Amino acid sequence: MAAPPSRARADYDYLIKLLLIGDSGVGKSCLLLRFSDGSFTTSFITTIGIDFKIRTIELDGKRIKLQIWDTAGQERFRTITTAYYRGAMGILLVYDVTDESSFNNIRNWIRNIEQHASDNVNKILVGNKADMDESKRAVPTSKGQALADEYGIKFFETSAKTNLNVEEVFFSIAKDIKQRLADTDAKAEPQTIKINQSDQGAGTSQATQKSACCGWPSRIQLVKRDIWYFFLPLERTKKKRKRNQSSFAFMRWWCFYVFFEILSFLLMV
Repeated sequence: MAAPPSRARADYDYLIKLLLIGDSGVGKSCLLLRFSDGSFTTSFITTIGIDFKIRTIELDGKRIKLQIWDTAGQERFRTITTAYYRGAMGILLVYDVTDESSFNNIRNWIRNIEQHASDNVNKILVGNKADMDESKRAVPTSKGQALADEYGIKFFETSAKTNLNVEEVFFSIAKDIKQRLADTDAKAEPQTIKINQSDQGAGTSQATQKSACCGWPSRIQLVKRDIWYFFLPLERTKKKRKRNQSSFAFMRWWCFYVFFEILSFLLMV
């Protein structure tokens, strides 16, 4: 049975940190409330700084703990919110389909991601408030899809009010991140096995140097090793030693040798 990922804990297999960004009033908080609590409110309260909620889901037999951060879209909070970009594994770019300016600012939000987020962060484009009447729509679906295709990311139109595609958006980006993390673990595992095999061979060669009583090097062996490495230059190997060493260098080496032999004798007493 394969070992669980290193990031796994007792109550979940993967911890995924998501970030909701976009202009103020596009419905980021409503999307988060709908997904995490299954509720919707018409009262509009501007997010101050940043907020977050947690929900655990199941994907392909794995328990995924989603830590979703809701950022303030106002410019005065921009310095605070950009600090959370680096730790995000996935970012949801949200705009209002009835507000063309919020859609046009998506490019600015993507530039912020490129400046502050990790290079391999997953992104997804979300056009919210799709339940609104077509007469109020300012951004056609085709326009949103074209922008998503330009950046090579997925695109969804959602409605926090009617729960349209809310689950699908979060599950989609969570699945992509989980696959990326699983691929990273799969690539790292063979390297770990290779290192362990080399360590095993090195351990066999060093077994003769260990004490028979407890399996660890004796105190005398450690003292000899430390004195040897401290006083002798590391670059002076047998191959590099010259036959015409000066008498001063030879006497220094001889004194060091006599010193640790005496010290070894004292430790054995």
